[in-house]
Amino acid sequence: MVVKRGVKQDSTNKLILVCDDVADNCFFFQTLLEMEGYEVETVDSGAAALAFLESKIPDLLLLDVMMPDMDGYEVARRIQNNPILQIITVLLITANEEAFFRNELDVKVAGVIRKPVEPDALIGHIQAALQQPHHL
Repeated sequence: MVVKRGVKQDSTNKLILVCDDVADNCFFFQTLLEMEGYEVETVDSGAAALAFLESKIPDLLLLDVMMPDMDGYEVARRIQNNPILQIITVLLITANEEAFFRNELDVKVAGVIRKPVEPDALIGHIQAALQQPHHL
């Protein structure tokens, strides 16, 4: 019997928005998540993520912390302060260890994932975050 990685039952029809200013990161996340059966959209800035959210609400936002112009904290804050967007699950991604401490003080998110990202750990974080009843 051949076991094919991908298309998990709980990933069907789940939309994930990936926000990262590095195109290679967006490609990596999109490829990995689509293999798992998620629908994926990517944007390259916090402003683009907020613009996307004006027209479509994803099940989860995978949000890079360190971006020019508007960092992931500010994007998460704006989501948190908008009653319509508060239903979005937000996972921060960062290579900066300080994010673990700052996250607890500034914004409420479902979790923080360290770069470099291990694919299986990322999928586990996403599955756990999507099972939480209320995210922000």
